[in-house]
Amino acid sequence: ELVFLDEPTGGVDPATRRQFWELIYQAADQGITIFVTTHYMDEAEYCDRISMMVDGHIRALDTPDGLKYRFNARDMDEVFQKLAREAQRGEHAFTHTQTEQP
Repeated sequence: ELVFLDEPTGGVDPATRRQFWELIYQAADQGITIFVTTHYMDEAEYCDRISMMVDGHIRALDTPDGLKYRFNARDMDEVFQKLAREAQRGEHAFTHTQTEQP
């Protein structure tokens, strides 16, 4: 099974956000693949793998730890900021690939 959720926690209070992620983990434990889009980098850290897009193109794909390592970043907010700077400089090559196989 595959479930797509497009920014499901936008405008939701913090308690409801936590409840949502508990439900996501329960579904994943049952073997369901969950694809979540979000602009909240703290939520992205909950995911097994992250694909980051800039101008409609995948610019980075890896685990949260893999992305933080490759970008020498403390958290996903810092990864995003560094990726955005690369895009502003015109560095459009897909250089940050995943470290683990799916």
